[in-house]
Amino acid sequence: MPCPALLSAKFRTLIALPVVLGMFLPLARPDAALAETKAEHDARMAWWREAKFGMFIHWGIYAVPAGDYQGKTYGPAGEWIMEYANIPRAEYEKFAPQFNPLKFDAAQWVAIAKNAGMKYIVITSKHHDGFAMFDSKVSDYTVVKSTPFKRDPLKELSAECKKAGIKFCVYHSIMDWHHPAQLKSTKEKKNYNFSGMAPGRKDEYVKYMKGQLRELIENYDPAVLWFDGEWCDWWTEADARDLLAYLHALKPDIIINNRIGTSRKGNEGFSKDGAVSGDFGTPEQQIPATGLPGVDWESCMTMNGTWGFHRHDENWKSSTVLIQNLVDIASKGGNFLLNVGPKADGTIPEASVERLAAMGKWMKVNSASIYGTTASPFAKLDWGRATQKPGKIYLHVFRWPEAQLDVPGLKNKVVKAYLLSDPSHSTLEFATANGQTMIRLPAKAPDPIDSVVVLEIEGAPKVEAQASR
Repeated sequence: MPCPALLSAKFRTLIALPVVLGMFLPLARPDAALAETKAEHDARMAWWREAKFGMFIHWGIYAVPAGDYQGKTYGPAGEWIMEYANIPRAEYEKFAPQFNPLKFDAAQWVAIAKNAGMKYIVITSKHHDGFAMFDSKVSDYTVVKSTPFKRDPLKELSAECKKAGIKFCVYHSIMDWHHPAQLKSTKEKKNYNFSGMAPGRKDEYVKYMKGQLRELIENYDPAVLWFDGEWCDWWTEADARDLLAYLHALKPDIIINNRIGTSRKGNEGFSKDGAVSGDFGTPEQQIPATGLPGVDWESCMTMNGTWGFHRHDENWKSSTVLIQNLVDIASKGGNFLLNVGPKADGTIPEASVERLAAMGKWMKVNSASIYGTTASPFAKLDWGRATQKPGKIYLHVFRWPEAQLDVPGLKNKVVKAYLLSDPSHSTLEFATANGQTMIRLPAKAPDPIDSVVVLEIEGAPKVEAQASR
């Protein structure tokens, strides 16, 4: 994942803008070869929009140092240690023989995701360090050829996902610190330039990258290609357009995130006319304040402070925060891609497993208020959030009132109100007056994190202007 601390001072001053614009907005494709009707686009995106909740997995040989190198602890991002510690390629390669995750169990990982209520998994096929976590034939720098493990975790995960009905997806970095085409830095005594390309070697690298992407599509059939590292100085809009056409020729229905394009580069790249920015935006480590109406987007977040495993990172978010983040994102029309960083032994940290189990417990009761929903019709609700489906509004109550829940500005006729956790759907008393719907609630919240009240209504939601999105 990007690490703002490593970017130039000029780019750091702009980091809020990419989060607001470039990381969010998938712009219209200008390529005639990629043209599709709205109906075709909606059909291709249908499963992703329905899913709402996925697991991000950052796993690679950076899990071996796990934030430590030569007796020193480096930075907040375990997967960036090659850059943070300025590790020469030859030295970094020595982590590969130490990577032997004999406790890796693909079925267990998939079960953890499925039990949490997640509908898709996105795993790093190659991060910025250039190490392939799959059996690539165009490289020897792979988990199969360079480690004692000798197994292909992506092949095993893709098979288990198929068995479990989970969509299998892969992350792939456009930037590659290990490839010989990487430009060596001439300043700051760095072993390489993390965004440069050696003169005359770009075509060589792009051919290599395309070769690995072809392998991923043909051998693992990912539903999503999740790109990153596109801020390299050498990566252009023409490169993005060429790669997008190449990938859609291999798999027409594949979904691709906005980081294939250059929408986050420079002062003027965020809304550049004709930019290729993929199918969905990718706000990182935050939730857009008002959502992005009319745009597909997905917030990717860590459970603690790091993406790859870092043995010293104990800054864990609570299960309450994670559940309410999921609800907040769904209420604004987005998806939630929640990260785990497995250890070098192949296990997911217990703190992550515990939090995912808590989310799964909540989802078993309340998933109908998440899957397939669209954004709230309300601009703001003081007590929580709302999601909707045709004929229903799901009221997510974070702060349980003493006796009565007030719903402002709803103009529709309410047919029925009930608690989603009540299997009998017993009717709650309600009344409407002065543009407000008032629902009588039990004294105690069924769930202290988020109790869901369902309103069945006539017609599409209509809300007074001051209360509508």
